[in-house]
Amino acid sequence: MPGGYYYGIDWTYLVYVLPALIFSLWASYNVKSTFAKYTRVASDRGMTGYDAARLILDANGLSHVQIGRIAGDMTDHFDPKDNIIRLSDTVYDVRSAAAVGVAAHEAGHAVQYAVGYSPMKLRASIIPLTNLGATISWPLVLLGVMLSFETLATIGVFLFGAVVVFQLVTLPVEFNASRRAVEALQSSGMSAEGLDAAKKVLTAAAMTYVAALATALGNFLRLLSIANRSRRD
Repeated sequence: MPGGYYYGIDWTYLVYVLPALIFSLWASYNVKSTFAKYTRVASDRGMTGYDAARLILDANGLSHVQIGRIAGDMTDHFDPKDNIIRLSDTVYDVRSAAAVGVAAHEAGHAVQYAVGYSPMKLRASIIPLTNLGATISWPLVLLGVMLSFETLATIGVFLFGAVVVFQLVTLPVEFNASRRAVEALQSSGMSAEGLDAAKKVLTAAAMTYVAALATALGNFLRLLSIANRSRRD
């Protein structure tokens, strides 16, 4: 590994990964601060997170989808296997604009699953390959470089490409869930102020998915650069 290129911080890290990391840190800070801000804002009509999720589910004929509670902060998610939305302690029975936005988003995912939303199905189908790529891509590339085995390095780069594809497909899934949430809240007669607050929470959350894609793409380009440089060397 000439010049210590493959260890530590090198130009590929500075060019491809560091900007994405900075963006990711900002996105994480932004979503936490936005959630904290709108946790202090009372929800429209005293609606809790549970109420918001139940309203959207029932409006879409999904009365059979359950809503449960899960410990933690920002641990909210829809579990398609058990057909249940699990809302965190800071969302479930909290009467805040932030809680309504988060719960409505998860209900949007439940609606996606019920209607067979294609990007959601595609994302679920590539999870095994994505997990494999995230685990062994770097070792394969570095081993291929050390052994001057180009095919092994190429396989590693290809496998990490699955991580990029997963994050890319995640964007329409998350954006669509938020759009469904906003439309449902608007149809429920929510005030303009309440709707605006929910939108700001959802927008801040969306930026974390954009940041995840940027980070995955930065690491992919770094892996590709390392593999290509080894061929030139």
